[in-house]
Amino acid sequence: MSSPALEAGASGKVTDFNNGTYLVSFTLFWEGQVSLSLLLIHPSEGVSALWRARNQGYDRVIFTGQFANGTSQVNTDCALVLNSSAELCQYLDAQDQEAFYCVRPQYMPCAALTHMHSKNKDVSYLSKQEKSLFERSNVGVEIMENFNVISVSKCNKETVPVKEKCKPGMTSTVPSGHVWKNTWNPASCNLATVEMNKCLRGKSVYLLGDSTVRQWMEHFKRSIRTLKSVDMHESGKLQHQLAVDLDRNINIQWQKHGYPLIGSITYSVKEIEYIARAIDRIGGEKNTVIVISLGQHFRPFPIDVFIRRVLNVHKAVQRLLLRSPDTMVIIKAENIREMHNDVERFSDFHGYIQYLAIKDIFQDLNVGLIDAWDITIAYGTNNVHPPEHVVRNQVNIFLNYIC
Repeated sequence: MSSPALEAGASGKVTDFNNGTYLVSFTLFWEGQVSLSLLLIHPSEGVSALWRARNQGYDRVIFTGQFANGTSQVNTDCALVLNSSAELCQYLDAQDQEAFYCVRPQYMPCAALTHMHSKNKDVSYLSKQEKSLFERSNVGVEIMENFNVISVSKCNKETVPVKEKCKPGMTSTVPSGHVWKNTWNPASCNLATVEMNKCLRGKSVYLLGDSTVRQWMEHFKRSIRTLKSVDMHESGKLQHQLAVDLDRNINIQWQKHGYPLIGSITYSVKEIEYIARAIDRIGGEKNTVIVISLGQHFRPFPIDVFIRRVLNVHKAVQRLLLRSPDTMVIIKAENIREMHNDVERFSDFHGYIQYLAIKDIFQDLNVGLIDAWDITIAYGTNNVHPPEHVVRNQVNIFLNYIC
């Protein structure tokens, strides 16, 4: 639902009656000229084909590991599962039994692995007939053409109940809010205007995960002039990032999550670790904030890889909150992404299943949820890296949670 002139938008709620009929309902959040748009992203045959294909194999993305021994370098194949008769290096997280493998190069130890990059492999588990379901013209089809713009006005003079300030642990509604004048407004609580410099004073912020939370890091660096980047002596976008403000005692760092980490640019794996281990290293206290963002890099792999990872992160958060209940932990859900790009590997259907799973797994813990899924639908971004104003609104919820 949107009103472009008012820079307003919101998602609808779909109820499936499990008999071939659906109810789509919209909450009329604002007054004015409102247009409704109903998109059929995939038909049910497409969804079942994607689900079957997703869980069929691990080789849609091929990883190349770079081993270094003095001045010589060797590249070999790496993966979550490697069907190879060659001798393998196993990179095992002993505590959670998460493993990643590389073909062992001749005359080099497994410890010599230094860098990694990946590329999409020309492999598909969809039949020719199924592939036709994912041609550009069949994805995101508008199924409510010629729907007239409706005019929304207030029906009564009743006073609107005062909503409490947004805080972690609140039950999220569907839809969780709406965009108005390009600003996100949650449905069940109020966002205050929080001054970033004051809010972050004395805080250590750990941003753990993918590039959608690295966008937050970039936003902080742009917004806080006194924040200075610390050179970690690595190159590339997937390097560990640290920024500090010594006067205000602000410490913000972004760290990539462990394998699988998809990137065509070569990145260092010397310091790579799973999020659960990073959380176990953090002492935590009332001025420590941890943001976790997982999902986009898991879409091309069977769902059990993602669920196992999230369960292990959940256990690490549980341990953290036991030893340090004052630590603030926030889960940033996935953004929706480009609709027609590489559907078998990256469809938002895969992301939606993961979004439901992560919400379900963390519902028993006192953590904050930033519903980036619903926010990016309301903004209609369809971009894995949404524009700056969307990132700013995600960060604003974060600031409301911690201050």
